[in-house]
Amino acid sequence: MRKPLILVTNDDGVYAPGIRALFDAVSSLGEALIVAPERDNSAVSHSLTMNRPLRVFQLEEQIHTIDGTPTDCVTIAINKILRAKPDLLVSGINPGANLGDDISYSGTVSAAIEGTMYDIPSLAFSLAGNPPYDFEVAAAVAWKLASMALTWSLPPHTLLNINIPPLPASAIKGIRFTRQGRRIYKDAIQETFDPWGRKHYWIGGGTVHWSGGDNTDEQAVRSGFISVTPIQLDLTNHDGLEYLEQRWQM
Repeated sequence: MRKPLILVTNDDGVYAPGIRALFDAVSSLGEALIVAPERDNSAVSHSLTMNRPLRVFQLEEQIHTIDGTPTDCVTIAINKILRAKPDLLVSGINPGANLGDDISYSGTVSAAIEGTMYDIPSLAFSLAGNPPYDFEVAAAVAWKLASMALTWSLPPHTLLNINIPPLPASAIKGIRFTRQGRRIYKDAIQETFDPWGRKHYWIGGGTVHWSGGDNTDEQAVRSGFISVTPIQLDLTNHDGLEYLEQRWQM
C-alpha cells in the first residue's frame, strides 16, 4: 500500500523551527516533503510572484526552498516538484496565533487555501503566545489532527485553521470546533522619522480588540482549548446575496 504523500510548507521560511517540528511530526504518517520560502514571508496573504521568475533550491533529499511566497511554494511543489498530487498539505507551525481577521493576511493560512484550491485536504497550524516558542505540544497536536484528516478527509472546498494555546499538554482542555472571530488593531500605524527628518510609517503593534461572541477561535484559545475553524473557499455572503436580490431594484 502506498504511503500518503504529505506536503509541508509555511510562511516563516524553510529554516524556521516550527516547520521542522511539523515535518518531524507528520513524517511518521507518510512520505513528507518540505517546500517552503527561503526567507520570512509573514503577512503576505495569498500573493503570487508574477513580476519575476522563481528558483527552486534543493537543500536535502526531502527539503526544497523557493525564493517566493507560500502560495508560490504550494503551486510549484504540486505542479513541478512532487511526483504525485499530495494526499495532505500541512502549513506551519506558525510562531504566534492566526485568529479572527489574521487569516486575511496570514501566509500560513494562505498556503492551506492554495492546497484546498487543488482539492488537497489542507491544515494550517499556529501556536499562540509570545516567544520563546516551544513547539513540542503543537507538533503532537499537528500529528493527531493530520492523522485524522488522512483518515476522514475534510468537507469539500474547506481547510482547517488550527490554533494551539501556549500551554503544557496537561493544561490543554481539549479541542473546540469554532468560528472565526473579529480581531481589530487600534493604533497599529506608528510614525517615525529618518535622520533627514522625513516622515515614515511603520505598520505593526497596537492594541487588539476582539469581538464575535461565543464559540469563536479567540475565545477557545484564551480558555485553554485548541481551536479548529473550518474555512471555506466560497467567500460569497449568501445572506447578503439574498438581501440584494430582495431589496435592490434594478
